[in-house]
Amino acid sequence: MTTVSSTWSSAVRTPQLSLLTVSLTALLLAACTTTRSPETTGSVSRALAAERSPQEWRQLAERASRRYEADPSDAGVALAYGSALRATGQSAQAVAVLQQAAIRHPGNQDILAAFGRALADAGRLEQALDVLKQAHSPAKPDWTILNAQGAILDQLGRPHAARDYYETALKIAPNEPAILSNLGLSYVLSKDLAKAEAALKQAVAQPGATSRIRQNLALVLVLQGRRADAEAAVAADLGAKGAAEMVAALSSKQHS
Repeated sequence: MTTVSSTWSSAVRTPQLSLLTVSLTALLLAACTTTRSPETTGSVSRALAAERSPQEWRQLAERASRRYEADPSDAGVALAYGSALRATGQSAQAVAVLQQAAIRHPGNQDILAAFGRALADAGRLEQALDVLKQAHSPAKPDWTILNAQGAILDQLGRPHAARDYYETALKIAPNEPAILSNLGLSYVLSKDLAKAEAALKQAVAQPGATSRIRQNLALVLVLQGRRADAEAAVAADLGAKGAAEMVAALSSKQHS
């Protein structure tokens, strides 16, 4: 996956950009891999996906592989296999499987959405945007696709364009923490840390906020030199000692 380009001042460019790239890359991967259950075409089940361990994903991939070999023309089977390949880090294989599925089932928006996300995993970002455009229509709005498109644009160093997608996604899913978190990190790309903090605080206040989102807030607070606030943001997830260690590590990278 490509790194994020930006125009930080020379005094802070390297450490802050390094930290930001890690967060945006992780966030894009989260947006692309956890929004749909690999076993149910078109269903939204982030919690189910997040609960699977790496071993469970590998086992699922093995089962899906056997089903795919038996009938590669089945749309649901191809989608399940492609999703499992993506979850186990096999991006190139996922692209190949989902590309064939898209050819066999033109116009299937669920397959196109998965194919677009697989392309993003593989770093083929411009192509991913083109495919995701076909997976979304005003008649069938899907905030997860809009959110993924925004995250890809951030990866391409186009945060202002990305924000248009986040704002549209928020009209469909108001206060969705995944969108707000992406929006907050997008503001970091424009060096607007105040707006970044506001968006991320709104995100962590939502019932569906994850530890990753709270870590993104901590990152923004560290970039502002507010270590105590950053520790408080992740203390519930990591404990006092773990939060202090994480913030110390982020601060060390920032000043290295």
